[in-house]
Amino acid sequence: MNILLLGSGGRENAIAKKISESAKCDRLFVAPGNCGIAKYAKNVDLGSDFSEIKNFVLKENIQMLVVGPEQPLVDGIANYFLEDKSLQNVILIAPSKEGAKLEGSKDFAKLFMQRHNIPTARYETFTKENFMQGVEFLKTLTPPYVLKADGLAAGKGVLILDDINEAISELKIMLFDAKFGDASAKVIIEEYLSGIECSVFVLTDGKNYKILPVAKDYKRIGEGDSGLNTGGMGSVSPVPFADKNFIDKVEYRIIKPTICGLRDDNISYCGFIFIGLMNVGGEPYVIEYNVRMGDPETESVFPRIKSDIVEAFIAVGEKRLDNYQLEISDNTAVCVMLVSKGYPEHYEKGKLIKGLNSVESFVFHSGTKFDANNNVISNGGRVVAITALGKDLQEALAKCYADVEKVYFDGAYYRKDIGKDLL
Repeated sequence: MNILLLGSGGRENAIAKKISESAKCDRLFVAPGNCGIAKYAKNVDLGSDFSEIKNFVLKENIQMLVVGPEQPLVDGIANYFLEDKSLQNVILIAPSKEGAKLEGSKDFAKLFMQRHNIPTARYETFTKENFMQGVEFLKTLTPPYVLKADGLAAGKGVLILDDINEAISELKIMLFDAKFGDASAKVIIEEYLSGIECSVFVLTDGKNYKILPVAKDYKRIGEGDSGLNTGGMGSVSPVPFADKNFIDKVEYRIIKPTICGLRDDNISYCGFIFIGLMNVGGEPYVIEYNVRMGDPETESVFPRIKSDIVEAFIAVGEKRLDNYQLEISDNTAVCVMLVSKGYPEHYEKGKLIKGLNSVESFVFHSGTKFDANNNVISNGGRVVAITALGKDLQEALAKCYADVEKVYFDGAYYRKDIGKDLL
């Protein structure tokens, strides 16, 4: 089977590695890919135009399309394929445009949760037309105050603020000064939930589902979860507090109502659902939905999947995921991200990366490219993720940090406390 995977980050590196291990995979292409992905697949530059992707799919006899990032999903790539007779036999791991609204619009997701009795924080949605009502709603809440841009904002559209005046000021900037562009034309203000976050991942064919390993990611740039939000500084899987009792609650209160809700709302959905959860005193609440795997969670989730992932994807395409046996390793995975100096704001690029070949664990490239001499150099804020497996958290942490110290580029930074709050 010839497979095309869209994306260029650490998430796609981890997915590409897993796909390449399948006996069902003959040729794997990744668009646009990166240096690390080149070990497992052929990188191709197709741009974001769906017609260019279509031409490549037909030319290379692609039988499966796996979409890594959210933007093509929100833009409707699944619908484009389903509506074109020449593409209808391609297996899609990509929810429909309507399904992708679960991530593309936080207001849509909140209304969906309300409609299907899925536990989430109390909220209201505001535009600049009812800004003053937003101010009044803020005054009914106790700090901290949570403001979320409705649309996609590259993971940066959520503000958590302790001061009411700052919250009012930021609400005004989001709505009137387009702080996050069109994404903040609507702003969701919600009640702050206090607890521990974790990420639950589900693969679904729209009717059946499999729960993938649970992970916890670390968003803040600084140790002790301080400083600015990032795309993710590391992740751990499994999560000690997400025991069978907790996951049973998640399945019956959140996963089943979500899958049934999509079906009842006539929303076509084949692919991943990422459920961002808050564990509030042992009770799960949904913070957000994403319609793809998370990054850097994928880098700790996928190394724990023992089954053939392409067989799972075929089962999704044939709507028989209930017959697929998902086997998960008992090992613990720890992922630590090395980032560029200045990240998550203005960061440096083009730094020579040394020591990658001495790493014994997994290396997943997030922001890298080859220079003119075929050396690997930094090309993003988040540069490489190192993932280690161990029989328990302590062993995985020791292996991971031993390998992280072998990798060097000018200005490299990483958090030294990933996973240590779970010990």
